[in-house]
Amino acid sequence: MLLFILSAFAAEPSPAAQSFLDDYDSLLGRLYTIDANASWDAATDVGERNEGRATAASQATAAFVGDPRIIATARAWKARAAELSPLQARQIEAILYAAGEAPGDQTELVNTRLAAETRLRGVQDSFEYCLEARGADGKCPHPLVANEIDEKLHTATDPAERLAVWKASKEIGVPLKSGLAELRTLRNDLARKSGYSSYFAYQVSEYGMSADEMMAFLDQLNKDMAPLYSELHTWSKRQFAKKYGQPTPAGDIPAHWLPNRWGQEWGGLVAGEDMDAYFTGRSPEWIVRSSEEFYVSMGFPKLPESFWAKSDLYPVPAGQTRHKNSHASAWHLDLQKDIRSLMSVEPSADWFGTSHHELGHIYYYIAYTRPDVPLTLRRGANRAFHEGIGELANVAAFQPPYLKQLGIMPKSTKVDPTQQLLREALEQTAVFVPFATGTMSRFEYELYEKDLPVDQWQARWWSIVSQYQGIGVPDPARLTDPNLCDACTKTHVIDDPAQYYDYALATVLKYQLHEHIARKILKQDPHSCNYLGSKETGAFLEGILEKGATEDWRKVLKEATGEELSTRAMVAHFEPLLKWLKKENAKAK
Repeated sequence: MLLFILSAFAAEPSPAAQSFLDDYDSLLGRLYTIDANASWDAATDVGERNEGRATAASQATAAFVGDPRIIATARAWKARAAELSPLQARQIEAILYAAGEAPGDQTELVNTRLAAETRLRGVQDSFEYCLEARGADGKCPHPLVANEIDEKLHTATDPAERLAVWKASKEIGVPLKSGLAELRTLRNDLARKSGYSSYFAYQVSEYGMSADEMMAFLDQLNKDMAPLYSELHTWSKRQFAKKYGQPTPAGDIPAHWLPNRWGQEWGGLVAGEDMDAYFTGRSPEWIVRSSEEFYVSMGFPKLPESFWAKSDLYPVPAGQTRHKNSHASAWHLDLQKDIRSLMSVEPSADWFGTSHHELGHIYYYIAYTRPDVPLTLRRGANRAFHEGIGELANVAAFQPPYLKQLGIMPKSTKVDPTQQLLREALEQTAVFVPFATGTMSRFEYELYEKDLPVDQWQARWWSIVSQYQGIGVPDPARLTDPNLCDACTKTHVIDDPAQYYDYALATVLKYQLHEHIARKILKQDPHSCNYLGSKETGAFLEGILEKGATEDWRKVLKEATGEELSTRAMVAHFEPLLKWLKKENAKAK
């Protein structure tokens, strides 16, 4: 499997450059481990002490990667690129990219940014949602966690109740708004001092694109999926109106009608099958163990015992006062063998898919953690590859043959392929694409690249939401309330900034990989296939994962699938659904 390293790099490595790179990796490994462990503690036990430790560790790592001497040495080697092997050249580029966010001649600015980021993560992680009037001290009599808010948005049928829950879900934007304003300034200042037009442009540069090139690319992806989304929006609007006993709106769908806080998935509209019911009686532990078996059956190793011992996989037990981050994530804490996941798994269809997704990240970590891949390149071919692999597992997790083999779906179940595609479009893909390519990416592009004024954030957010998603603000008065920041309620805007297009590209990528696996390896229908037990599929994925970032992402994709990044497979996947929707919408006219 490692012959790709030997065959790809014809030039002899420079011994002098290698000495610099080895020293860098050695120090990076130690600092990264301290930093990641401090961040883990801050995410799993939210409090001032852990936040302080996380800030200090992040500042130490930033001081190292942005050290002017390291930057100067890396730039000098970049100028002597002819003396480097391709692997060494990629390491130098990775070092310079990492330095771009933390230039060492701006230590005070970097430390201020890191402290602000940690502080806002703490606000997010400790926030208590409230459906009642808060006390004079601002405390909620019966606080709710994010999972409870999401559950109410999935189940409530009374429009008035839904509106109250939706408004409660947006309260968190108020304490985050001023912090994001500060962070926008700090992030942009640092990026511009490193030679980028904005922080957004800095993040995009990992893909070898400018900010404007990325936005043009995303707009094209959105345009490719627009015919399906338009028909889906028309059909869904009628279904939601019936569900809540309301007249069908002429334009946008009211945001509080949707089962997701940001309208990025529209579950609950496909009649005749309750996916969550299939998981009744299953334990959260079974959800995660079955996800592990999915990978093991394809030839990947069992997860180390340390994963089970150190991960934080389930909701905080009742009675505990500990708060933890509610966003599922995978962690590579030392760039070596310490791998963990942070989730709050419950027996549901959503968590079944999420568990498969997060372990996709974990197995990516495992695959490229090998001596031939330097620490600086122990990451995905690009950020979207990491998400794409996780999302690929999510697609595979809901294939009927797989669910039947696991005993989740009764073998006698007759699956309507159109309804299956409809559910996939509503809950995973077609509804998500305009949110990722449009709403999030367009807002963050304007936030950083165009320095969107703070007093325009709220109105502009909803203008973009309407433009791309066809979703409307329930109460127009929200548009002019100076305290609100509904964009701030999306955690990625605060702590994973200017990268949401990663998810859009990952969505495209997963369908390219899925179609290749289904048609070329499994010889099965992409709408009804089963990865379980396919060693050939495992070998195909391993061939991508083990490379980490040692090769250009375009080359990795082209060699794996025979084509460049394209929506072709995704559009083809949903073609039967598009035809069905057109007929259904024509009947309703």
